[in-house]
Amino acid sequence: LIYDCMLLRCANVGSLLLASNALRNVAKMSAAAFEVDPEYPGTAVGRMRASVERAKSLTADELSVEWEDARKRLLWAAGLRDLTDVPPGQGYTGHAFNDYNHCDATCMLGDVAHNLNDGQDRVAGIAVNNRLGPGIERASLPELGVGGSWSTCTNGCNREPPRDVAHVQFRSRVAFKLVWCPPTFASFVLVDDAGGLLCSGTPRGALPALRERQANFDVVRGSKYEREAIR
Repeated sequence: LIYDCMLLRCANVGSLLLASNALRNVAKMSAAAFEVDPEYPGTAVGRMRASVERAKSLTADELSVEWEDARKRLLWAAGLRDLTDVPPGQGYTGHAFNDYNHCDATCMLGDVAHNLNDGQDRVAGIAVNNRLGPGIERASLPELGVGGSWSTCTNGCNREPPRDVAHVQFRSRVAFKLVWCPPTFASFVLVDDAGGLLCSGTPRGALPALRERQANFDVVRGSKYEREAIR
C-alpha cells in the first residue's frame, strides 16, 4: 500500500510538472502574441521571430538545390503556403521570391493585413489600395503564430527609415529579405530587418531572369540591406 501511494504521489508530481511546463509555454506564446513593437506596431512580433528562426535554420546545402525547391523552403520560412493554383489576390504565392521585388517576408497582425496603400503616406510605385488581406489570410501557415505572412514589395527599402510596403503600408518590420549577390547574381542572402545575415544559398536550374536578380540588388543598393550581399 505504501509503495502504491508512493507511485501515485510520483505520478501526481509528474502530472503537475507537465501541466506547469505547458502553462509556461502557453504564457510565453501569449506574451509573444501580444508583444507590441513601438516603432512598427503592425508587426506580429511572435510570428516574425518564428520566421527569423526558420530562416536561420536553413543551411547552404538546403538552399543550393533546384531553385523551385529552394523557393519552397523560403515560403516555409516565411510562413506561407505554396499556392500556384489560385488567382492572384486570392493567396497565389507563385510570385513570391520569384522576381526582383516580392522579396520581403513580412509578418503582420491580422487586422493590419487588410491595410491599403492609400492616403498621403503611401508607397511610391505600388498600386493605390493594393488590397492584400484576403490573399494573406488564405496563404498564411497558422502554426507560425498570430497574424499573417506575405512576400511584400521591397522597393523603397533603400531609404532610412525604409519606405517599402512592409514598413509603410503594414507598419511592420520584415522577418527577412532576399537579396541576390553581385557580380554574378548566382547566390543570394537572407537578411533580417536590421540587415544581419540569416543564411545564404546558391541555387541552380530555372532561376529568376538575370535582369530580375540584378534589379533586386539595385533596389537595396546603398542601404543596410546590401551589406551582406557584397561581402
